[in-house]
Amino acid sequence: MAKRMFVMLIMVGILVGGLGFVKYRQVQAAIAMGSHFAPPPTSVTTVVARKQTWPSTFTVVGTAEAIRGVTVSADLPGTVDKIHFESGQWVHEGDVLVELDTRQERAQLANVEAQRDLAQINYGRLEQLVKEGVTAKSEYDTATANQKATAAQVGEIRATIARKTIHAPFSGVLGLRQVNLGQYLAAGAAIVSLQSLNPIYADFGIPQQALPQMTIGHRVRVTNNGTGVALDGKITALDSVVDEKTRNIQVQATLSNPGNKVRPGMFVEVELPLGTPREVFPLPASAINYAPYGDSVFVVTDLKDPKTGSTYRGVRQQVVKIDGTKGDQVAIVSGLNPGDEVVSAGVFRIRNGAPIQINNKIQPGNNPNPHPEDN
Repeated sequence: MAKRMFVMLIMVGILVGGLGFVKYRQVQAAIAMGSHFAPPPTSVTTVVARKQTWPSTFTVVGTAEAIRGVTVSADLPGTVDKIHFESGQWVHEGDVLVELDTRQERAQLANVEAQRDLAQINYGRLEQLVKEGVTAKSEYDTATANQKATAAQVGEIRATIARKTIHAPFSGVLGLRQVNLGQYLAAGAAIVSLQSLNPIYADFGIPQQALPQMTIGHRVRVTNNGTGVALDGKITALDSVVDEKTRNIQVQATLSNPGNKVRPGMFVEVELPLGTPREVFPLPASAINYAPYGDSVFVVTDLKDPKTGSTYRGVRQQVVKIDGTKGDQVAIVSGLNPGDEVVSAGVFRIRNGAPIQINNKIQPGNNPNPHPEDN
């Protein structure tokens, strides 16, 4: 019995050892295959680096402001009797916008005008009597004062009536109407905004280091990607102080605004030409691999596999220096050579030395002046 048990144990040991040996050989084969495994190439798009001359510019964010802009309001309280404008209408200086009810003032005016006429008659009569020595000088003085007081009252009521007719203080475009017929307006209540849109201001801030290059008459170019508008203008005013928090100084440029495409409060980008033009390599913004230790791009080149010694198409990571942007493009001023083929899309899926496959059927945006529908 013991002999049979011993034989069975030996057979089981042989079987387990055989299975373990087979499994060991399979693991060794898998390791050998993994050591020779090469990842499939990553599909990317590329662009060839070519030099271009870019003007030296400084771009800042600004705000459009009306040269003349007010909220037209009621000078005196009253009820809206007539409205002579529509929202968004163009008006000229002096055009009547709103008339308030003046029936009470006109009734008062009629009464005071009657008193004035009577005072004028009494004054004329007493003037003649004083010359003839028939009446006292004090009565004449009283009539004179009464005549002047009633004339002043007539002028006061007429001024009140005139102030209840609201005129456009200057030519411009009206905003949305804020009153309705029959509405009671308190003194100072808003009626409608009025803006003079052509020309228009662009207010922006610049660092104090750029102040020596900012002079009155310096040309600027203002754009707004939302409307696709681009305007040329010049600097017309510099603030007298530098903001102690930002160390920026406010600058004001005056622009011609044909068609009133730029409206007050609109966001604009102000491009200031500075210095002499420079040579750059413009690349799509998607080609830049931004990092705290330095920005870089991937240059396509032929690489050698250290294991097999075979040559393959791969990428080499190259640190570059960036200096400015224009539309979809980023200006590279160092780190590239003319003719370098640079990965333009897919940089976040590759690493230094990675194999790549080029597919340029669809290219990322690379327009220095993109239209709004392209954004």
